[in-house]
Amino acid sequence: MVTIEEKDLVQSIADALQYISYYHPVDYVQALGVAWAHEQSPAARDAMAQILTNSRLCAEGHRPICQDTGIVNVFLKVGLKVRLNLSGSLDDAVNEGVRQAYLNPDNPLRASIVSDPAGKRRNTRDNTPAVIHVSLVPGETVEIIVAAKGGGSENKAKMVMLNPSDSLVDWILTTVPTLGAGWCPPGLLGIGIGGTAEKAMLLAKESLMAPIDMSLLKARGPSNTVEALRIELYDKVNALGIGAQGLGGMTTVLDVKILDYPTHAASLPVALIPNCAATRHIHFTLDGTGPTSLMPPRLEDWPAVTWHAAPSARRVNLDTVRREDLADWKPGETLLLSGKLLTGRDAAHLRIQQLLSRGEPLPAGLDFTHRFIYYVGPVDPVADEVVGPAGPTTATRMDKFADFMLERTGLIGMIGKAERGPLGIEAIRKHRSVSLIAVGGAAYLVSKAIRAARVVAFADLGMEAVYEFEVEDMPVTVAVDCAGNSIHQSGPAEWRIRLSDIAHHEN
Repeated sequence: MVTIEEKDLVQSIADALQYISYYHPVDYVQALGVAWAHEQSPAARDAMAQILTNSRLCAEGHRPICQDTGIVNVFLKVGLKVRLNLSGSLDDAVNEGVRQAYLNPDNPLRASIVSDPAGKRRNTRDNTPAVIHVSLVPGETVEIIVAAKGGGSENKAKMVMLNPSDSLVDWILTTVPTLGAGWCPPGLLGIGIGGTAEKAMLLAKESLMAPIDMSLLKARGPSNTVEALRIELYDKVNALGIGAQGLGGMTTVLDVKILDYPTHAASLPVALIPNCAATRHIHFTLDGTGPTSLMPPRLEDWPAVTWHAAPSARRVNLDTVRREDLADWKPGETLLLSGKLLTGRDAAHLRIQQLLSRGEPLPAGLDFTHRFIYYVGPVDPVADEVVGPAGPTTATRMDKFADFMLERTGLIGMIGKAERGPLGIEAIRKHRSVSLIAVGGAAYLVSKAIRAARVVAFADLGMEAVYEFEVEDMPVTVAVDCAGNSIHQSGPAEWRIRLSDIAHHEN
């Protein structure tokens, strides 16, 4: 009988979460490096370069890859010959590890978890509780997978109960374009097939924990039905032309992972969960000899890619720009923003709407006239930082507020990630506004452009408070112009045709 002490389990969970906050899995950055080298879309290539540069900066600086440091998922396979010497429950021990990781003063991680999800949605302030899965297996060890799943990709999870005769491939190819770009491609698709509804979802999530090996699989060829299906879906999903950040391009997914399980003869449960550009997971084993020891990856294994703004990028002074200046900004154009902007996410938008709808004034100092809003919830700063990693959140979630904000506050532009939906685009067209995107998965790189930061309203909302940022050469791309033209529609459409032509010529 092997005894595993509570302190070793807690420390291992905490160390693992810190580790994955700033170290990408090496297989991911290498696969992305290969995709970057082959990419022919300038916009997608630029986005990949930002992600790769951000990844190296985070590995060097031990700061989070993404401002959304995730909801913690922990998979434990507990050997039947293991004694867990715990003072409380296994969940309590895991959550103590989460708490210590997220409150670490050297690298604080953003607390994103809210309790009472259908009610007051109060932030738990330490990112607990984790989502924990435990299975009992033969052996004298505890095998653990720790993952941190961002909301942008988790929100895109889909599940369907197909008929046994239905085409799983058709459902995937119909569904993936509906996910938009909020899951920050290029990433991975996890697919669970079989079991029951909840089993299929768990299989999809577990599949994302496997190493990226698509290039090896294609080189040797499939040896079973699942491997053949992985290759088919990888090729067909990339042929959709969605591309990095949904801008249109050659690589939407770096791999497709599938786990299956026997199911009822009348059923074909299928679950789909994407993993984003901040894919974060690590595997380790406890054997009773102490906490896990995690070896840092070699920085030489990172692709030699450093992002630089294109010479053609338009420089914009946020302190003097006016609505009429937006008229000649084009979808896909790169901008470098300097000056002051305000931030705000879901909770801040709702509070602003409630105040103004009641005829009450906004807090002193909160004036959106002729200004841009950045959809962000940053990580707390450390040392001499003015703000921690501060990448964008999904703009689509703010679509329902767009018309109100543009109509009532004097706002002229918005910055987030991913596409705008019909409501957002119509509001932008109506008010001759624009929507810009920063690269999801480049949070630390973006924060380097922020020279000053202060909370100006709703401090009680924590990371969802409204900040004023002063930025210098903050890189963004025009996503929707003032006429309502969207790069997230035109980019993938163009690249679907290009990729079809490439495939035709190759055949």
